[in-house]
Amino acid sequence: MRGYFGIGVEGVSKAMNAGSLFRAAHAFGASFVFMIGASYARSEAGNADTSDAPGQIPLYEFADVKSMRLPRDCRLVGVEFLDDAVPLPSFRHPRNAAYVLGRERGSLSPDLLAACDDVVKIPTRFCLNLAVAGAIIMYDRLLTLGRFAERPVMAGGEPIVPPLHVFGPPVERRRRRERRMGTRNSRP
Repeated sequence: MRGYFGIGVEGVSKAMNAGSLFRAAHAFGASFVFMIGASYARSEAGNADTSDAPGQIPLYEFADVKSMRLPRDCRLVGVEFLDDAVPLPSFRHPRNAAYVLGRERGSLSPDLLAACDDVVKIPTRFCLNLAVAGAIIMYDRLLTLGRFAERPVMAGGEPIVPPLHVFGPPVERRRRRERRMGTRNSRP
């Protein structure tokens, strides 16, 4: 799978929820995790984060939305239960993304929503636990961007295995550029 992703929370108050989210992020192959306006107590979250995710992948802590820094070309995707948010099954995950979830008993702040490139929602009847919602987002990313066999048409059927990737001949960019520009360096 090409690209990378990170996942984080704004203003989380329960270390166990952040620990569960970060453990899932580590399991799903996140490149980093982050927190906005909160701190991560590894000793408190350790009961939920048995993989010690911040010891394995970078943890970034930002005081507020204005101090948040993401990698270049990384799209910020808010996960929020809003009427005008894109339903997750209809959302195309960016190659490089940082997903952010809100606090347990609240929503993403207006400043953070304004900073988001996209806002998605999980189509449920009511809000889910923070760590569960994050795991669903990461699982959906894995399903849609990973290279898996197609599901069978009927239950119990065999999966439709995708063909193996075939590498083409080497690309000689300099010669292609020269042909496009109509120039050619004299070479033996």
